[in-house]
Amino acid sequence: MGEVNYVIGVHTSVHGVDAAAWDGLLAAQAQPSPFMRHAYLAAMEESGSATAHTGWAPHCITLHAGGVLHAACMVYLKHHSYGEYVFDWAWASAYQQHGVPYYPKAVIAVPFTPVPGARLLARNAEARAALLQAAVDWCEEVGTSSLHTLFASDDDVRASEAADLMLRHTVQFHWQNTTPGYADFDAFLTSLAQDKRKKIRQERRKVAEASVTFRHAQGADISEADWDFFYRCYERTYLEHGNPPYLNRDFFARMARTMPENWLLFVAQRNGRPIASSLIAIGAYSTGASVAYGRYWGALEPVDCLHFEACYYQPLAWCIANGYQRFEGGAQGEHKMARALLPVKTTSAHWLAHPAFADAVARFLEREGQGIGHYLDELNQRSPFRHSTEAP
Repeated sequence: MGEVNYVIGVHTSVHGVDAAAWDGLLAAQAQPSPFMRHAYLAAMEESGSATAHTGWAPHCITLHAGGVLHAACMVYLKHHSYGEYVFDWAWASAYQQHGVPYYPKAVIAVPFTPVPGARLLARNAEARAALLQAAVDWCEEVGTSSLHTLFASDDDVRASEAADLMLRHTVQFHWQNTTPGYADFDAFLTSLAQDKRKKIRQERRKVAEASVTFRHAQGADISEADWDFFYRCYERTYLEHGNPPYLNRDFFARMARTMPENWLLFVAQRNGRPIASSLIAIGAYSTGASVAYGRYWGALEPVDCLHFEACYYQPLAWCIANGYQRFEGGAQGEHKMARALLPVKTTSAHWLAHPAFADAVARFLEREGQGIGHYLDELNQRSPFRHSTEAP
């Protein structure tokens, strides 16, 4: 087959591409996620959460051939590095010290969402390579300092390596439901080392002894009052840390309206009064994988160990009961290992326009990568699971 002549389009909104065509392309990826759905990205824009005003100016790059969408990605022009979870503050500082502008930069990412998955949506490897080249060419044309593909899929990483982009690794913690799946939460506990089982049971006991119970709602069964309560909790958590939340109430209203099937809400109650909540995203894919993603939580009243119960134990019990294969715990958090979430390497890819800075960052990433490798080796030696010789 000869080389395909793609028609490249650049749009200032995800609405520049047909929603059904975008979602069809997403479904064909090896590592899709709900966060790359057209409705999710549209809600980011329409709610005002990720716009030029908030420092996330959206651009959609598309490749068509014969009137058919072959590849697409979202690129955000940014004047800051907030909401990314792959930290490049030191790079920005180095640019500033040398009198070279680091912003605007460009990111191929899902705003405020550190979940690994497909970013360069493409029908095949050739289209993915062409899409990445189109993104780099566009960055050169508009004069960005750099392009960063965050939490990339394996296919994205291969395309980035082939294009000589620099790779950077971080660590997340994910839970796996062992084949053929745990029978129940107690069976899961039995697989853990004795000290980990004891710790989890103690933490769950503290929550129960505080007279806290849980209920959950899924999809359309999450009422507007539930969403309102969740947002109170979510907003309060951000404000307690001195920052307004990245996402506004309108964003979640759009989630309830356009993709309710991708959400699961846990509500903690004490004496009949809701006091905390955690919101989990869920996705079941054509690959056969069913995945839950820990996303947001907040509490209106302090209860010892409530965070662990709401954000880990309740979701894990639900995953086991519903046959979900994986639970992703979000960015960072070594404490998650004690709850049987194991270390997973995540990858981003980086292109820097300035040759001298590109060389300096490449040397930095080589040293950092060695450190990440040693860190993963260390973590993998601290498995929370019991040895085969240890009594259950």
